[in-house]
Amino acid sequence: MAAIDELIRERRKKLEVIKKKGLNPYPADSYRTHRITEVVADFEKLSRGVKKLYLIGRIRAFRDQGGVAFVDLQDESGGFQAVLNKKNLKDFEFWRENLDIGDFIEVGGSLFKTKRGEKSVEVKNLKLLVKSLRAIPKEFYGITDTETLLRRRYLDLLTHPDVREIFVKKSRFWDAVRETMKENGFLEVETPVLEAVPGGADAEPFVTRHHALKTDFYLRISLEIALKKLLVGGYEKVFEIGRIFRNEGISAEHLQDYTQLEFYWAYAHYNDLMKFTEELYKKVVKETCGSLTTVYKGRKINWAKSWPKVDYYTLFKREIGLDLTRATDKNLFNKALKERLKPTKTMGRGRLIDLLFKKARPKLIQPCFLVNPPADVEPLAKRLPHEPAKVARFQIIACGTELGKGFSEANDPIDQRERFEEQAQLRKKGDKEAQRLDEDFLEALEYGMPPAAGFGMSERLFAVLMDKSVRETTFFPLMKHKK
Repeated sequence: MAAIDELIRERRKKLEVIKKKGLNPYPADSYRTHRITEVVADFEKLSRGVKKLYLIGRIRAFRDQGGVAFVDLQDESGGFQAVLNKKNLKDFEFWRENLDIGDFIEVGGSLFKTKRGEKSVEVKNLKLLVKSLRAIPKEFYGITDTETLLRRRYLDLLTHPDVREIFVKKSRFWDAVRETMKENGFLEVETPVLEAVPGGADAEPFVTRHHALKTDFYLRISLEIALKKLLVGGYEKVFEIGRIFRNEGISAEHLQDYTQLEFYWAYAHYNDLMKFTEELYKKVVKETCGSLTTVYKGRKINWAKSWPKVDYYTLFKREIGLDLTRATDKNLFNKALKERLKPTKTMGRGRLIDLLFKKARPKLIQPCFLVNPPADVEPLAKRLPHEPAKVARFQIIACGTELGKGFSEANDPIDQRERFEEQAQLRKKGDKEAQRLDEDFLEALEYGMPPAAGFGMSERLFAVLMDKSVRETTFFPLMKHKK
C-alpha cells in the first residue's frame, strides 16, 4: 500500500507541473481522424495519401531512449506505436518527464515504418486528454481470483481483451434476439419496474418505498403479468427485454438483477412456441458464436439437431425414483430429506417437486424440451385438457440447466383465482416465494384474455454459450460492499 501511495503522490506532482504550465490535464475537447484499427488496416494507403492524421488512446507502454520515446497507444479498436522524437515534437522533454502509463493522449503526425519495420506514427503534435493518477497494477495481469476481477471489473476489461470481447458478443446476442422477434411481427414494449403486487414467478422480491405515494412497492420479479394485460388490451404479439430483480441466493447460475426476454403470443399454443423458440435459439447461437456447436465444461453441445421432447413425469420417476401420479407430499418430503436437500415444513407440493427435480436436471446435457410437469409447479400455465393434474409447459434444458420456459397461458379467471388462493395459503405457512393473489390481474382476466402462449429466457443462456458463470458475463454484478 505504501508503494501505491508513493506512486499516486508522484503522479499528483506531475499533475501540478502540467497545470503550472497552463495546460488543462482534463480538457473536454479532443480530435481524432482515424481509429487505430483503420490505420492498421489501411497503413500503406494512408502513408501515401495522408500527410497528417490524429489518433487518440491510452498509453499502455512508454520506452524512453533519450532523444526518442516509443509509446504504445491503445484505443478500443486496437494498439499502435507512436514515436516521440526530440527533433519533431515541441516540448519533448516536458512530455518525456510528465507522461505516464495510463494517461490518455491525442497525437497528430504522419505514418512511417521504423528501421525494424514497425508501423508507427511520427508525432508532431501532442495533447494530454487525461492524467491518470493511479498506475495499472502489473500484478493484475496474473490475477485469477474471480471475486477480485469482478470487484475491479474496469481493470479486468482494461488488461484482458478476451473479457472485453465477451461483452461485444453479449451485445450481438441481444441484438439477434430483438431482430428475430421483430422479424416475426412482435411489438417491443416497456412495462413498469415497480409493482404493487409482484407476480409471474416464484421468487422473493426486493421492497422499495415510494415517498410521494407513501406506499411500499416491489421491484418486478417477472415481466409476465403486465405483458398479459396487454393481450387483454388488444395486442396479439408483444415482447420485452428488461431488467428483473429477485432477492435470492448467489450462485454460478443466479443473479439478483438481470436481463430477461419475455414474449406473449395470442392464439398460439405451447407446441407453436416449441417450434418458434428452437428456431430463435439456433439463430441466436449462430449469430453470437459463429457456429451451432459450442463447448460447456469440456463437452460439445450440438444446437443444430432437432430437439427431442422429454416427459417430466418419466424423467422424474427414472432419476428420483418416485411416481408423481402416486407420490404423497410426505413421500416427497422424506425423499428430499434422504437426498439431503434441506426441505422445510413450509414447502408445498410444487416446491418439493421442484427441489427434487434439481437432482435430475443435470442429466440433460444436449438441448431438449422438458414437457408437461405437474400443475403444482406452474400456477400460471393452462392445464392439459385430458390430464388436468399436468400443465402445458415446457422448459428448454441444455448443459444440465434450465435455459428458458414457455407454456400455454392460463386464462380462466376462476381457475386462476383458485390457484392463486392455493399459493396464498403457502405464503401463510411461511413460503416467501409463493405467488401472491393479484386482484388487478384477475379482474383483467375477467374481461377476457385470448388463448395465448408465453415464453421467458434470461441472460443465463449467454453465460452457458460462453462457458462462464453468469456473474462473469455481467459487467458489474452485485457484490458485498467493502468498508
